[in-house]
Parts: sequence; structure tokens; C-alpha cells
Amino acid sequence: MIPIHELLWFALAALLMVISPGPNMIYLISRSITQGKTAGLVSLLGVINGFLFHIVLAGFGLTAILLAVPFAYGILKISGAIYLLYLAYQAIKPNDKTFFEVNGHVPKDRPRKLFLMGFFTNALNPKMAVFYLSFFPQFIKAEYGSIFGQSMILGITQIIISFTINFIIVMTAAKMASFLTKNPLWVKVQKWFMASILTILAIKMVLLKAK
Repeated sequence: MIPIHELLWFALAALLMVISPGPNMIYLISRSITQGKTAGLVSLLGVINGFLFHIVLAGFGLTAILLAVPFAYGILKISGAIYLLYLAYQAIKPNDKTFFEVNGHVPKDRPRKLFLMGFFTNALNPKMAVFYLSFFPQFIKAEYGSIFGQSMILGITQIIISFTINFIIVMTAAKMASFLTKNPLWVKVQKWFMASILTILAIKMVLLKAK
């Protein structure tokens, strides 16, 4: 079993990662503001399942294989970047169904769609694959027992931390909806700001190199 002190160091690294602005945070904030906390929480479940996807890949060593094959890694990066650019376009497209429109101006998405968008936002993020490949080997040792078991322990630790922080983000962002409804100028600023951040993240994703 992984020693507690090493698990705490890993938990710190996971905390620093989750509080850094990225696709997951932007998506959860946007959904919570536009459709309320219920939509935000459903989206969060999708994001968490995206973490499980990466953890299983890392546990079976598939992440290392993926990052070792330039073509496969390139496909992941491009797919993730295209998806972020799609979200950026949804933020500013000129109609009443804008992705970041405040609750009441946009039709409610079904839970299945919210869940899947959360899942793909995370699953198509190569930053996560790089994180697991970079950090897992530093804390996994043969003398601690099953390699797969250790991967699951680290993964569950990371998921608990991510869920806790993102849950707070969802609940806080949802409360901003009423303010934005009364301040249409802020709505427009928020939409373009979110679109800009998503575009920057897409560019950074394309330039991201495997370690």
C-alpha cells in the first residue's frame, strides 16, 4: 500500500492541477451559469467519468503506449482542440441558443447530453493523460503491492479531490445566474471571455508535448 505521506504529496499535486483553469473548469462554470446547479452537477458526473477513463488507461499501461505513438497522441490532441474550438463557437454564435446564454434564454439540455459533453471535455484532454503518466510512476513502487491497485488508489484520490473542488465551483457559479440575468452587458462580456479562454486552451492543447 502507498504510504500516507506519499499519498498526501500526490493529493497536493492533484489539488494544484484541479484549481488551474482548464477545459473542465470552463465547461462546468458555463453549464452551471446557463442552466443551473442541477445541469452543472450532471456535467460534473460526466467529467468524473472522464477521469475514470484516463485512470483505467493509465492502470493498464495504455496511456504510456498512447503517448509513445506520435500518431495516436496527435489524434488525441487534435480531437481535443477541435472540441474546445466547437465549444468556443457555441459561446458566441449569433442566435438565441448560444452555449453561454443565461438560464431562461436557452433550452434545457437533456441530462444525457450534459453528461456526455462533460465526459468528452475530459476524455479528449491530453493534459490528463500527461498528468497520469508523469505523476503515477513517481508514487507507484513494486514493493507497495499491485501496480494496478496502486494506480486505482491514486486515481480515486485524485477523483475525490477533483469532485470536491469542482462541486464548490458548480454551486458557486450557479448563484451567478440571477446576477447575469439582470446585467445583459455582463452576459456578453462573459460569453466572449469564455470563448477566448477556450480558444487559448485549444491552441495550448495542440502545442502540448508528451513527456
